[in-house]
Amino acid sequence: MTRSSESLPVRGTTRHDEQGPLLVLDHRLDGHDTFLSGELDLGDGRAPVRIISLDDVTVLRPMHRVPVPAPVWSGMLHLPHGLRPRTIPTDLAEAAQRHGRDLDALDQAETRYALTFLGEATTESIRTARIEAIVSALPVTGMETA
Repeated sequence: MTRSSESLPVRGTTRHDEQGPLLVLDHRLDGHDTFLSGELDLGDGRAPVRIISLDDVTVLRPMHRVPVPAPVWSGMLHLPHGLRPRTIPTDLAEAAQRHGRDLDALDQAETRYALTFLGEATTESIRTARIEAIVSALPVTGMETA
């Protein structure tokens, strides 16, 4: 993952659940880490938030008690961790080729989920097992190598 800062203008609406306010963005943040923490500046200082990207919507969950923003709000979202890599890592590409599996069959969302799943591996053995899981779910190309 790139270790650069990025700031994005955002707008949204406020909703509530049993854990407090949910800040629902008016557009999905594409290409950014799911469950990434960042900081939201609504003009009166920065508040740490957790970013939850679902299929069609991105929600910001304040990590501390903050004054509830107006029903409609705008601000600046600061992402200290940058963008998620979109390239297929070498070990995954080699495993797919070795087993005659087609990584190109994945659509953009499937690629994003697979790379997130792989990127969250905390040990080499977990990474290896996750590569095997991803590769086994890919369609066969008919060109398996030894």
